[in-house]
Amino acid sequence: MSAAVLTTHGLSKTYGTRQAVRGLDLEVRRGEVFGFLGPNGAGKTTTIRMALGLIHPTAGRVEILGSDVQADRARVLPRVGALVETPALYGYLSGRNNLKAFAHMLGGLPDGRLEAVLELVRLAGRQKDKVKSYSMGMKQRLAVAIALLNDPELLILDEPANGLDPAGIVEMRDLLRQLAAAGKTVFISSHVLAEVQQVCDRVAIINLGQLVRLAGVAELVAGRGEFVLRLPNPALALELVRRQDWGSSARIESGALVARSPSGRGRELLHFLAQAGIWADGIDERQHSLEEIFLSLTTPIGAAS
Repeated sequence: MSAAVLTTHGLSKTYGTRQAVRGLDLEVRRGEVFGFLGPNGAGKTTTIRMALGLIHPTAGRVEILGSDVQADRARVLPRVGALVETPALYGYLSGRNNLKAFAHMLGGLPDGRLEAVLELVRLAGRQKDKVKSYSMGMKQRLAVAIALLNDPELLILDEPANGLDPAGIVEMRDLLRQLAAAGKTVFISSHVLAEVQQVCDRVAIINLGQLVRLAGVAELVAGRGEFVLRLPNPALALELVRRQDWGSSARIESGALVARSPSGRGRELLHFLAQAGIWADGIDERQHSLEEIFLSLTTPIGAAS
């Protein structure tokens, strides 16, 4: 198992009578892309702000790279890059000069770091253009570039795809994959669940401030022994399958038969139907989308009151 880069221990935050985060225990491993999910008001941004030392927890603690964030901020936080809110970019300056301005706030950069970051976020070819001419996706990539200036070991991104069109979302997905391939540990909070499913290794889902699921994405979306069959007459097949002890949960979804197999293997289901003269045009193991899992575990805002 890879070493933990970010851990929370019993992390809690209370505002008056409202408990925004409740006893949260997380572990983010080195080199993974970790998704942090929850509905609006679930406590995601509060958790991120505690992780960055921007607010104090009511109870518990956050460790980054083995050190307590509150006790050792000066040593820990320079090893972290963050995008919590899109920084105020200077539209009248070029992308390169925006980076120079932020680099100056950091006390300067090693030679070549600016060029390396521009290449990484694929803005080298537009670095001399004014930021006001950038698309929203380019501005978000420039914001990530700012978070990367200090060459952090951990990158924390709060809604990096927020406000992006489909092309911008794809660009951000490719960038996150590239960062992970370059050895960065990436922690992202996002509402774009289809993208999280494609780019993250593991996800934590929180609801009403509490952790409700922590698992690998592949494990979450894996099928539960069901198969999707494309058939000329799915209703006829459904009637036959439902007569079997193992077929009581069979159903039709989007014109296809969804059913279990007598043995757990798809070929046995095909064989059973073929014996009855029903031939399938195709079969796939049914997988759940991350969105299905998310909606089954969380409470829409206002529903818990």
